[in-house]
Amino acid sequence: MPGIAEITGARVLAEFGDDPTRYASAKARKNYAGTSPITRASGKSHTVQARYVRNNRLADALQTQAFSALRASPGARRYYNRQRAREVGYNPALRQLGNRLVGILHGCLKTRTTYDEATAWSHHAYPQPA
Repeated sequence: MPGIAEITGARVLAEFGDDPTRYASAKARKNYAGTSPITRASGKSHTVQARYVRNNRLADALQTQAFSALRASPGARRYYNRQRAREVGYNPALRQLGNRLVGILHGCLKTRTTYDEATAWSHHAYPQPA
């Protein structure tokens, strides 16, 4: 995975735990990690907020991974740049990148496959100009 070295990887995997059936879906893993947003809709109001009740050690490790992935992965950098182009702030954009990386990690652990840059970011790629 991009941005994960030995220490960060060990922290992330330790905080998620070693039970492969603990998380039924990527959404459950993202909610535990605290990277997925909380959406509240009622009548005419609609708000999206960051999760503050979360595993802080895991959230810190994922923030470190997301920041490091910006240099290690062209797909992660494109995804982050797209968030920033939408005028999303620095921390929310990193949190969204971390959320995406948690989903990729969940898929890798579930299917027991290694990370592949082309597969992970293929549906987020920009069309190439002719």
